[in-house]
Amino acid sequence: MFDVVTFGTATKDIFLQPKEFSLREELLCFTLGSKVPAEDINFSSGGGGTNVAATFGKQGFSVAYCGMVGEDHSAEMVLRDLKNYGVDCSMIKTTSEKPTNHSVTINIPEKDRTILVYRGASELYSKMHVDFPRLKTRWMYLAPFSSLSLFYSLLDFAEKEGIRVMINPGKKQIEDDQFKDYLKKAEIVLLNREEASLLIDETEESKLVSEVQSLCGGISLITKGKEGVVASSEKEIYSTAPKPDDAVDRTGAGDSFGSGFLS
Repeated sequence: MFDVVTFGTATKDIFLQPKEFSLREELLCFTLGSKVPAEDINFSSGGGGTNVAATFGKQGFSVAYCGMVGEDHSAEMVLRDLKNYGVDCSMIKTTSEKPTNHSVTINIPEKDRTILVYRGASELYSKMHVDFPRLKTRWMYLAPFSSLSLFYSLLDFAEKEGIRVMINPGKKQIEDDQFKDYLKKAEIVLLNREEASLLIDETEESKLVSEVQSLCGGISLITKGKEGVVASSEKEIYSTAPKPDDAVDRTGAGDSFGSGFLS
């Protein structure tokens, strides 16, 4: 019996800081055909499913990750890092059809970042790859992934088996017609402010929090980047203070539990 089984992407993250660049309004510009010197580079394992698995593994919980990676060196790095955090990798699938997911974050200090995303092997992971009889766990965590059929099948399975669920849905799930009907099956729902506004056509924060909470089965969490987080249940609402201006966020989305295993 696991404490947590996580589903979502597994990614090799590359962080770059260029030495030479120009900014034009909201645009980061490089000369086409040029070689741009990099001042700093870092490599890390990351991904919506693996970050959370590593986080709970680091805390001593019994954790398994379910997902798909390519047959490449990046997959070897991801698996090595997961195992170093005590995460069970026996249910991970591999494919020769696509490489492991990658992201390249171009960081401009004191400004912002631009992220190049390659959605590879994780996009092929589907219901047929899940060994449902082996999902003996107290909790499941569902990060964004491409297969809507898998997303809903896991929520149905969890409800049937009495497994508690936390979901961090992506745009594909939120825009699907069935999504709101399934929210009650999740005990914890994590959204960023943009996603919450996509789910509920509302921008005023108190109304947004209230309406999101009314759709959830338990606790809703709405992250707001540097402005903090709002957590709500049927009876209570909590909010955190804004992050300081010098806070470093390398997650790519600002909402992950970790910014790569090695951070």
